[in-house]
Amino acid sequence: MAKSNAAAVDEKKLRRALIKRDWRMNKAVYLMALPVLAYFIIFNYVPMSGILMAFQNFSIKKGILGSQWVGFDQFIRFFNSPHCFRLIRNTLLISFYGLLFSFPFPIVFALCLNEVRSKKFKKVTQTISYLPYFISVVVVVSILQDFTKADGVLTRLAAALGDTGGALISRPEWFRTLFIGSNMWQHLGYNSIIFISALAAIDQELYEAAVIDGAGRWKQTLYITIPALTGTIVVLLILRLGQIMNVGYEKIILMYGPSTYETGDVISSYVYRVGIVDSDYSYSTAINLFNSVINFIVLFTANIFSRKISETSLW
Repeated sequence: MAKSNAAAVDEKKLRRALIKRDWRMNKAVYLMALPVLAYFIIFNYVPMSGILMAFQNFSIKKGILGSQWVGFDQFIRFFNSPHCFRLIRNTLLISFYGLLFSFPFPIVFALCLNEVRSKKFKKVTQTISYLPYFISVVVVVSILQDFTKADGVLTRLAAALGDTGGALISRPEWFRTLFIGSNMWQHLGYNSIIFISALAAIDQELYEAAVIDGAGRWKQTLYITIPALTGTIVVLLILRLGQIMNVGYEKIILMYGPSTYETGDVISSYVYRVGIVDSDYSYSTAINLFNSVINFIVLFTANIFSRKISETSLW
């Protein structure tokens, strides 16, 4: 017994010595990490105390600790709301269509760019594709509204193809197409950066060996390039699934109106209207908490599924 206690004491002393040694060697790195750590504590973890409002009838005067506790009443109110099904449906559909079209598009773009032999043309193309990402969302929506108003370019083009419904921006059936299409245009270049970097890291000797074996460009892409990208694609897909219930409310709010609520109103935009405009803080917090819980469940499930079938996961 005495020997085990002595061994435990020696182990603690050794651990402390290793920690002190590591601190002396990497002091600058730890000091550089402090602002990042402080940022997450102040802006991510401290605000989590506000989750309590979801279970209260929150009053600004009484504060979080003094407000009336109502349990799950705010969640029941949301599920009984006539807007509940519409909000969940629109959120899932926009996220699904975005995943279906926006996610593979940068991969295809990176693969095509990888096949270009002219370095000058490749750099020019990359630069042009990056530019829309740095345009403000407000400017993008303004351009989109100008192109899709009654006499806009896209509206006229649709009319030339047989459409007779008028301005595209005010029509519910066009809202998701315009939202996802403009997102694809704006984020194509930026989202392809990580895939282009992954392609650059592939060992060129693999391609040389494939050429010796008689493999053409298509077989090289199929058996070398795509398998090399699989890990990156899986990780990014898991992260994307973890945001399945998050649709950027800034662009939605700028684009939609009462005429497009039926297909454009999502949970995040509804939370904005209820929480900021109507000042119903408890109700909006409950809806947002529900949203976050669903995201967490989807992320956790996707990670487990990916680990079982591909041995690639976040943790």
